[in-house]
Amino acid sequence: MTVSSHGNGKVNGLVPSGDTDAQTVAAADRTLVLIVVALASFLTPFDVSAVNIALPSVASEFAMDAVTLAWVATAYLLTLAIFLVPFGKFADIYGQKRVFAYGAILFAVASFLISLSFSSTSVIAFRAFQGFAAAMITGTGVAILTSAYPAGEKGKAIGISVAAVYLGLSVGPFLGGLMTQYIGWRSIFYINIPLGIIIALVSVRKLKVEWADAQGERFDLVGSVVYGIALLSLVFGLTQIPALSSLGLIVVGVAAAASFVVWEMRVRFPVFNVNLLVRNRAFAFSNVAALISYSATFAVTLLLSIYLQSVRGFNPEIAGIILIAQPIVLAAVSPVAGRLSDRTEPRIVASIGMGITTVGLAPFIFLTATTPIPLIIASLAILGFGFGLFNSPNTNAVMSSVESRFYGLAAGTVATMRTIGQVVSVALVELIFALIIGQELITPSSSQLFLKSNQLAFSLFTVLCILGIFASLVRGKVR
Repeated sequence: MTVSSHGNGKVNGLVPSGDTDAQTVAAADRTLVLIVVALASFLTPFDVSAVNIALPSVASEFAMDAVTLAWVATAYLLTLAIFLVPFGKFADIYGQKRVFAYGAILFAVASFLISLSFSSTSVIAFRAFQGFAAAMITGTGVAILTSAYPAGEKGKAIGISVAAVYLGLSVGPFLGGLMTQYIGWRSIFYINIPLGIIIALVSVRKLKVEWADAQGERFDLVGSVVYGIALLSLVFGLTQIPALSSLGLIVVGVAAAASFVVWEMRVRFPVFNVNLLVRNRAFAFSNVAALISYSATFAVTLLLSIYLQSVRGFNPEIAGIILIAQPIVLAAVSPVAGRLSDRTEPRIVASIGMGITTVGLAPFIFLTATTPIPLIIASLAILGFGFGLFNSPNTNAVMSSVESRFYGLAAGTVATMRTIGQVVSVALVELIFALIIGQELITPSSSQLFLKSNQLAFSLFTVLCILGIFASLVRGKVR
C-alpha cells in the first residue's frame, strides 16, 4: 500500500498492506474516509433512483417508446458494468484515492451535460458517459474503506456505506418526484454537480493516505477491451430478442467471454484474477449471490414508477413518496446487518435476508389496476428489510475472503456483479416489453399489456431470488 504522509509520522513510499496497515490510519482519518465514501455512496444511487421516477417525463418530452426509454437506464448501467473491474484494477495499481477523485469530477461534468440534453439520443449518450464516471467512484469506494478499517470494523464501515447508498435511493424518488413535478426532470442532475466537486476536493486535499497495493504491475488493456466487448455484445443481444441479429450478438458475447477467461489465465498481470472465482468458494458464491439479488430486485423501482404514474395516474411527487418505503427500511437495516456480520458468519445473515426479499417480491406478481396502495407499501418495506439484511453481510463476505492486494479488484468485482445484475434486470424488462407491448407508448389505454408484462417480470424475479438463497447458503465460511 502506498502511504503518503502529511504530518502523521510516515514517509512516502511502499508499506506492507493489510489489516495491520489499517491500524496505522488514524481514527480521525478513518472517519474522514468514511464520510467521503458515504457521500459518494449516496450520490450515484440518488441519481439512479431520481432518474427512475423522472422517466415518464423524459419519455413524454422526447416521445420515447417503452424500449427506448429503458435504454436511459441501461446505457448508464452497461457502461458502469464494463468499466468497474478495469477501474478497480487500475486503482490498485495507480491509487484508489486518485481514481475516486477523478471519478467524482467526471460525474459532475456528465450530470451537467445530461441537463443540456436535446434529444433521446443525447440523453442516452450522456448517461453512458455518466456510467463511465460512476465506475471510477463505485469501483474504489468500498476498497478504500476496506483498506482503511481493521478487520473487526470493516463490516460496520461497509454497513454505513451501504446505508448511504439506500439513503440516496430513499431521497431520490422523493426529491426526484418533487423536482420533476415543479422544476422539471433536468433539475435532478444539478444536485450532482456541487456534490461531485465537494467529494473530489475533500478526497484530494484532506485524505492523508493513498492506497495502491498492486503498484508496479502493468495494466491489462487487452483483457479490459475483450471484457467490454463481451458485456456489450451480450446485453445488446438480450435486448434485441426476438430479432435475428440478437443471436449473432450473443454468440460474439459468449466467444469474447471465453477469450477473456483464457487470456486472463495466461497474462502475468490480469485485470481480473480468474483464480479468485475458481479457487475461492466464498468469493465466487458471494458474487453469484450479489448478481442474482440485483437481477431480481433492481427493476422493481422502474416497473413500479411506470405503474404508479402511467396506470394509476399518480404524479411524480406521489409516486416518489410511495416508492420511498423500500430504501428507507434498507437504509435503517444495513448498518445493523453490517455490524452483525462482524460478529457472526455473514452467510447466515445474508441468506435469511434473501429469503425475506423473496417474500417481499412475490405479491407484485398479482399487481392490478386497483391493488391497494398500503399493500404495495408493505411489500416494498418487506423487500427493503430483506435486502438490507442481505447486502452488507454479503459485501463483507466478499471483502473478507481476499488478500488486501485484491481489495480494489474485489470491490470492483462485487460492484460489477451488482451492476451486471441491474443491467440484466432492466434487460429482462426490455425483453418483456418488446415481446408484449412492442413499440407502443405506455399509456392508460395500454395498461393491460403493461400489467401482463409486470406479472411476467415479477414471476421471473421471484424465481431468481429463490435461486439466490441457495447461492448464498453454499458459499461456505469466511472466518
